[in-house]
Amino acid sequence: MSMKITSPEELPQKPGVYIMHNSDDEIIYVGKAKKLKNRVQSYFREEDKLDRPKTQVLMKHFSYLEYILTDTEKEALILEANLIKRHKPRYNISLKDGKQYPYIKITNEEFPRIHITRRLLNDGASYYGPYTDATNARGFIDFINKNFKIRTCKHMDGPCLNYQIKQCSAPCVNYITQEEYNKNIRRVKLLLMGRYKTILKQLKKEMNKYSKNMEFEKAAIIRDQIENIQVTLEKQNIQPTKDVDQDIIGIDHNDSEAAVVIISVRNGKTNKKDDIILKQINGFTDTEILTEFIKQYYSTAPAPDEIILEDSIEDEEIILEWLEEKQGHKIKIKVAEEGHYLTLIRIAKKNAHISLTENTKEEENPLLTLEQYLRLPKLPYHIEAFDISNISGIHAVASMVVFENAKPAKKMYRKFKMNTPGPNDFAMMKEVLTRRYSRIAPGYDEQKASSDSMYIKPDLVLIDGGKGQLGMAVEVFKSLGINDVPLVGLAKKFEELYVPGRSQPIILPRKSTALHLLQYVRDESHRFAITFHRQLRSKAFTKSILDEIPGVGKKRKQALLAHFENLDAIYDASYEEICEVEGINKKLAKTIYETLENDKNNKKKEI
Repeated sequence: MSMKITSPEELPQKPGVYIMHNSDDEIIYVGKAKKLKNRVQSYFREEDKLDRPKTQVLMKHFSYLEYILTDTEKEALILEANLIKRHKPRYNISLKDGKQYPYIKITNEEFPRIHITRRLLNDGASYYGPYTDATNARGFIDFINKNFKIRTCKHMDGPCLNYQIKQCSAPCVNYITQEEYNKNIRRVKLLLMGRYKTILKQLKKEMNKYSKNMEFEKAAIIRDQIENIQVTLEKQNIQPTKDVDQDIIGIDHNDSEAAVVIISVRNGKTNKKDDIILKQINGFTDTEILTEFIKQYYSTAPAPDEIILEDSIEDEEIILEWLEEKQGHKIKIKVAEEGHYLTLIRIAKKNAHISLTENTKEEENPLLTLEQYLRLPKLPYHIEAFDISNISGIHAVASMVVFENAKPAKKMYRKFKMNTPGPNDFAMMKEVLTRRYSRIAPGYDEQKASSDSMYIKPDLVLIDGGKGQLGMAVEVFKSLGINDVPLVGLAKKFEELYVPGRSQPIILPRKSTALHLLQYVRDESHRFAITFHRQLRSKAFTKSILDEIPGVGKKRKQALLAHFENLDAIYDASYEEICEVEGINKKLAKTIYETLENDKNNKKKEI
C-alpha cells in the first residue's frame, strides 16, 4: 500500500520504502529503512543541520513523499533496488543502464538456441552475463555452436548450410534426439558458468564409454570437443583447479562518477573482467557507493560463491540473505586484508582508475561526448541511420545501418525497396522511416526485440541533412506517437548537428571523435545503399540482357561472373577482355560486347 505525506510525523515505525517527489510529481529519491519514521525525520531538519550538501539540495526540490510498508527489511531492500532501477531518480546513485551490456541467452524452446541479447525478459530463458565486450561474447557463441552443433535457425524448416558444414546437429529433421541435444545444452550452461572441470570430466567419461563400445566416430567427436575446450582454456590462462566462484570488486571515483571493475574468478582462475560506470555519486560516502553498486549490480547479474571487497558494506546481513534466496546457494562477502585477495583488489582498483580516466577523456569516448552535447537521456549505444539510392527514380532503394558501441553491427543492417515514385528522396526517406519505426510505435510487442532487431528501440537516429530533413523525421515520429527516441540531423556542408526544438546548430570540434563517429555512420549508410542499388541494377541487367543473348546459357553466365567477379564489370568490359573468358569464342564475344554496348546507349539514364 502506498501513502502520500508531507511530514515524517505521519510515518509508522515499521520497515518499508520512502519515495520522494518534487513539485512536478517526478521521483527524485528512493530509500529504505528499518524504521521509516526515524529515517525520514533526519531529512526534516534546518538546512544548516543537514549532514551533507546532497541532502540540502534534495530537500530544496522536495514536495511530498510516498511510503510503502514491507514485512521485513529484506523486502524493503529488494523493493528499493527495483524502484531505483525502474525510475532512475536524480539523487540516487545510477548504475549505467545494464541494457547496453550484452548477455548470452539460451532460449526456452524444445531445441534451444543461443544468441546475444541486451534485454532481460521474464520468458523462462537462461541469461549469462553481462559481457562488456560484445565481440568476445559473439566469439564465445561461435565456439559453442561449432563444438556443440547448436541450431541457429528460427523456424527449423529443414537441414541448412550449417548442417552441411557440420556446425549444426539438424534437430529439425530428427538427426539428433531431444535428449542428446539438451545434454549438449546442459554442457554449454556449465561452460557459461565457468564449470570447466565438471564438463571436461563428463566429456572424458562419455568418450571412454563410446570407445569401449567401439563407437569410434562418436568418440572422435567428443575427443575434438575436449581438445578445443582445453585449447580455449590455455589461451585464456584458465586452469580448472578449484571449485569456487568469486568476484573481486575494485572501485575508483571522482566527484561525479565511479568506475567499478569486477574480476570474475571461476574455478580458481581469472575468467573475465567487467567495467561499469556509476553516475550521480556526489555526496555519497565510499561505503554507500559500494553498497549501492552491490545491490543494483546483483539484482540482475548472478552472484558467485564469494564476493571479495576492499571494505565492508552497509546492510551486509540483509543483502546476503537476499542474494542467497535469489541464487539458491550459500554466499560469502569477504573484505580483503592481506595475501592473494588483497593483490587482486589492488589490480581491480588499478583497472578501475584506468577505466575512470578513459571515461573522462572526450577524444576516446565518442558516445559519452554525444550524450553530453546532444543532452541525450542515456548513452547512445544503439544508433541507426538511413540513406536513399536511385538514378532518376529507377530501382530506388533505402538502407538502414546500425552501430552498437560505436561499431557497425552488420547483422542488423536492413535493405528496403522503395514504393514511393521518384525521383523524390525526401518522400522516400519519409517512407522508410515510417516502415521502420511503425514497429516500435505505442503498443508494439517488446518481446520481439529479443529475436528481431527491427523491434529494438534505438538510443539515437541519425538523419542525413539539416533542418528540413530533420523536421520531416520529427513529423514521422509524431504521427507514429513516438516521443522517446532522440533524433539528430547531420548537415553535410559544414558538418553541423541539428536537434529538434533548437534553432541553432551544434558545432562539434573537427577533431572530435563524436563527429567522426557520426560521419562514419552516415558514410556507411551511403555505402550500403549504393551497394544494394548496384545489385538490383545488375540483377535487372542480367535478366533483360544476358538471358536474351543467343549462345549465353547458364554455364557461360557462370564463366563470365567467375572471370569478372561482378555483373557491373561485365557491363564495362571490352571486346578483348570478353574474349579471355573460358568457353567464350570470338564470335560470341563480339555478340555479347555489341549487345551490351547497344543497351548502354539506349539506357544511359541507368548508368
